[in-house]
Amino acid sequence: MGKLTVQALRVVLVAVFAGTVFVQVLTVWALASGNDPENGSLPLTPMRVITILGMVAAQVALIGVWRLVTMVRRKTVFSSAAFRYVDAVIGAIVAAALLWFAVTAINAPDQRDDPGVTVIMGGVGLAILGVALIVLLLRMLLAQAIARDVEAAEMQAELDETI
Repeated sequence: MGKLTVQALRVVLVAVFAGTVFVQVLTVWALASGNDPENGSLPLTPMRVITILGMVAAQVALIGVWRLVTMVRRKTVFSSAAFRYVDAVIGAIVAAALLWFAVTAINAPDQRDDPGVTVIMGGVGLAILGVALIVLLLRMLLAQAIARDVEAAEMQAELDETI
């Protein structure tokens, strides 16, 4: 991974992290101040809590990716230490999917006239879970790469002894 790619990714990660913090602050402010009264059409308090938790999930994923990028830059990503960050990203994605399903459930009663919206939202939740499965697959590939690296190091050590 080149320096320019790492720097570009870090800029994006910082911008997204700052955006999530901004959304959290505004949402907490709206919860605390009560300046936006509910009109009964959509329960805003649960949606705001879900928004705050969703931003936390995004931040956990962003921090995990940041740490993995750092490991790639240092050429230490093929170690067991990388698993904790990959697992954190997977957990954050699953949490985001569960929060999306909660949003879908809260929104569903208002969509009685057009249940297709609820079906589409459910599909989006499944797609988010699909992303978690893709990252899990990549975790398995990382595990295989680490095992091969260890095996290659053992074979090199045996070869060095023989020579």
